Amino acid sequence: MASIYVEENENLEKAIKRFKRMVEKEGIIREYKKREYYEKPSTILTRKNKAIQRKLLKKNHSGGKPHESKSAY
Repeated sequence: MASIYVEENENLEKAIKRFKRMVEKEGIIREYKKREYYEKPSTILTRKNKAIQRKLLKKNHSGGKPHESKSAY
């Protein structure tokens, strides 16, 4: 649970920015949006498999030999 302590002389806007940064860092909003609706286990598995496939495709695409540059000389 994110919590901050506000000093007596601290600016309120500064404290709010600190709180927002902490919430973003801990991923609370991302977790909330993920749990907002029920997702079937099969859908979760499908989404994870697609993410793995994209990751492998990206790795294979960039992992090849370097591109040869064509010189105009």
